[in-house]
Amino acid sequence: MMMDTAEKMTSKQRCLAATAAEDFTIDQDWPAYASDEHARWDRLFAAAWTTLQGRACDAFLDAVERLQLSTAGIPDMRELSDRLEPITGWRVVPVAGLVPDEVFFEHLANRRFPAGAFIRSEAEMDYLEEPDIFHDIFGHVPLLANPEYAAFMEAYGKGGRRAMQRGQLGNLARLYWYTIEFGLVREPHGLRLFGAGIMSSTAESVFALEDPSPNRVQFDLTRVMRTNYIIDDFQQTYFVIDSFEDLVAACTEDFGDVYDALRDLSDIEAHELRDGDDVIHSGTMAYFRAKP
Repeated sequence: MMMDTAEKMTSKQRCLAATAAEDFTIDQDWPAYASDEHARWDRLFAAAWTTLQGRACDAFLDAVERLQLSTAGIPDMRELSDRLEPITGWRVVPVAGLVPDEVFFEHLANRRFPAGAFIRSEAEMDYLEEPDIFHDIFGHVPLLANPEYAAFMEAYGKGGRRAMQRGQLGNLARLYWYTIEFGLVREPHGLRLFGAGIMSSTAESVFALEDPSPNRVQFDLTRVMRTNYIIDDFQQTYFVIDSFEDLVAACTEDFGDVYDALRDLSDIEAHELRDGDDVIHSGTMAYFRAKP
């Protein structure tokens, strides 16, 4: 009976039941994934990979192939880490779900990316409230094979500690949101995607680049750190970097002066454009106005 019960547990249930270490990591228990869970990964991967051709940045597309991500089922994080670590020194560690901020920053600062070990249910294929293994592995991990992006992620982890000490984690979270999750990058052939939140959503992959509704604004660190964001729909504004090298240069400096300035500046709403913005596209907001 115990074996029958275990076999019927979903990967989310197994993650929640797993014993976590002090750093919140768990055993991925890769052999326990059911065939329908592997099939779910394959369907998600196939749809995203097709959609991202001509939309994702070159570094992402190259890294997916280099890291051997495919429709061969849910990746084993140890094997994936063994391919990634020789490239940039990063490893992927399994966790049950979202971890406390200080734990998250500690992992990033030491070049470990905590990835949820569960895969979404069939009912959550189109919308997921908590990041799963597809979002974390497919969306986040490939760019960790890019040296500049990998350096940015490490710097972000180290910067998180200081933001918490200053009580300004909210400002730093906006940087994460508008770059790591929902960033765009300018390439010779046009704007391309690099944010994991976009990459792991076929609908937003199209919307972020091609819909006239959202604003697309040149990245500015202070501007980004002032800007609110939407957590349950497409973004009303996307910020565009020129390169990962520029992102590293902007975000490995001491943020002390920026944080000091932000204390005296008001927040900017997600849909707003301000004087001084370098606007690449002024959005119509038609998609958002049409919603109830």
